[in-house]
Amino acid sequence: MIWETCAAELADRVTHRSSRWRGAVSRTPRHLFVPKWWDIDDGRWVLREPVNEDAWFQAAYSDRSLITRVGTLHADRAKPDDHPTGRPTSSATLPSLVVRMFQHARIDDGDELLDVGTGSGYGAALAAHRLGDQAVTSVDVDHYLVEAVRDRLEQAGLRPTLEPVDATGPLPARAGRFDRIVATVAVRSVPASWLTALCVGGRLVTTIAGTSLLVTAEKRPDGSAQGRVEWDRAGFMHARHGDDYRPGLTGILAAAHDMDGEDVATSPYPVVDVANAWDLDSMLGVTAPGIEHSYQEQGERRTAVMAHADGSWARAVTGGDGRTVVHQGGPRRLWDILDGLRAYWLQHGELPARGARVLITPDGETRLARGKWRAVL
Repeated sequence: MIWETCAAELADRVTHRSSRWRGAVSRTPRHLFVPKWWDIDDGRWVLREPVNEDAWFQAAYSDRSLITRVGTLHADRAKPDDHPTGRPTSSATLPSLVVRMFQHARIDDGDELLDVGTGSGYGAALAAHRLGDQAVTSVDVDHYLVEAVRDRLEQAGLRPTLEPVDATGPLPARAGRFDRIVATVAVRSVPASWLTALCVGGRLVTTIAGTSLLVTAEKRPDGSAQGRVEWDRAGFMHARHGDDYRPGLTGILAAAHDMDGEDVATSPYPVVDVANAWDLDSMLGVTAPGIEHSYQEQGERRTAVMAHADGSWARAVTGGDGRTVVHQGGPRRLWDILDGLRAYWLQHGELPARGARVLITPDGETRLARGKWRAVL
């Protein structure tokens, strides 16, 4: 199997014939950037190390994300019998989403690009093909990953600038250097260093952590940036500041399945799988960030559990009779917050976050507004 044929077929699937990114996709050997990856099999992480080109290329040139790091263990360094625990911490993003992020940036010939979140390096490769090596800088917090990607890019004949750096802090760039910043990691609010590195009139594209909200904004002469939450959706891993994320709330979520609540009441709404209700989950992520979820269905019985690191928790159960009984405990009533958002949705016909105006102050405070609704991240 010839990789060029596979890359051309991928370009057919993820770009239009007239797209300026079509050539970059068709010329980029994605398989070089994902020699191994992780899959979920029977509830645990399993290493995929293809034994032939057919299996390798079928995965590498599919339009899907491939998880390359779980917890602190990169697939490159794993053994076949390794089964890491924890959350994914790096991946090769599905190609169509990488292209969409670049399209939202409205990149022109001659632009200098900062690619935040090197990941597998595939996005940096596409950008280098499109703009040239000298116009692309890519940063990632993972030192090993940056060096591995540097080698793989060189195999592909590409040499953009790569830097191991926490992109939420100071950046290794002069003020006003970049025309475009595209982040394939999510941040709660836009780091001030991004605005410093962006030139006046430059455009940034990122996502809000804990949501599927995609923000575009252009820098103004006063150092702020103004834009909007796009109607498009995108989800990325949160920007890391170290080797791994903090431990999740698995223990609280498990305990909440059996605890009696300090408050027990009924809800007018049926149980919903919040994590997979993208607009509702995004609105909750803006309003009350840091909530984790679990959801189960057993016949007609649906159970949703919410938990937060502050000790707040909620369990809602809808049974065969259609009644939703809610148990809640801790300092906040998480299900009440959720029901408040659902009531807003019914009253107004939609939730306000998607499509909102965005103002990013020079110090990085991110403000959202739509109609009378306001939020500060």
